[in-house]
Amino acid sequence: MKDVFGKALLDFYNGKATEDIITATNISGEDVLPLEYLFRNFNKMPNIEQKALNLCKGKILDVGCGSGSHSLYLQENGFKVKAIDISKGAIKVCKKRGVINAEEKALLQETETFDTILLLMNGTGIFKTIIAITTYLKHLKSLLNKNGQILIDSSDIKYMFEDEDGGFWQDLNSGYYGELDYFLKYKGEEEKPMKWLYLDFSTLNIACASVGLQCEKVAEGEHFDYLARLSF
Repeated sequence: MKDVFGKALLDFYNGKATEDIITATNISGEDVLPLEYLFRNFNKMPNIEQKALNLCKGKILDVGCGSGSHSLYLQENGFKVKAIDISKGAIKVCKKRGVINAEEKALLQETETFDTILLLMNGTGIFKTIIAITTYLKHLKSLLNKNGQILIDSSDIKYMFEDEDGGFWQDLNSGYYGELDYFLKYKGEEEKPMKWLYLDFSTLNIACASVGLQCEKVAEGEHFDYLARLSF
């Protein structure tokens, strides 16, 4: 991992950013991810993120914390938060911005337990592939305190495969439609392609039931996105 994402965050924090991040997937062209958006405050967050933050309770784990915007809001509201990300640059930015407990760590390496586990900005993406969902859900379950909750968001991207007549044109032999190859570049430097999973609610619900978790949809966004609450 080249940590292109982390370099971009550090540039923006240090006032050295001259361009934004460029993203793409195997089913979509290039798109701009404004760096300023990754440093947004609560009032500029989508409704789903605001809802998730308002549902938080107890000791919190912020998974894939990025620049730490969610963790900072929760800290400012009196919560004890641990922020983790696999990006070294992101964790440096978190600490510079004032996140008290930020650690460069993958989710599957985490061993502490929490009352709320937060996975936002398409939190299911971290599962990478449909076959890995059970592994991640079992691990997340093991990190929950009694009466704990997992707040996770995603989008059903089936609409991207529909034609004008409402037909579904994806090759069904190619696997689950939400399993994408994700590409990212910044200042001409390209990150190694990675798997990224968009998960429809029904599939998430079935996967949760298979590992003994209850799955409840608590909010819907404007573009096929949703927030789910997982619990014992």
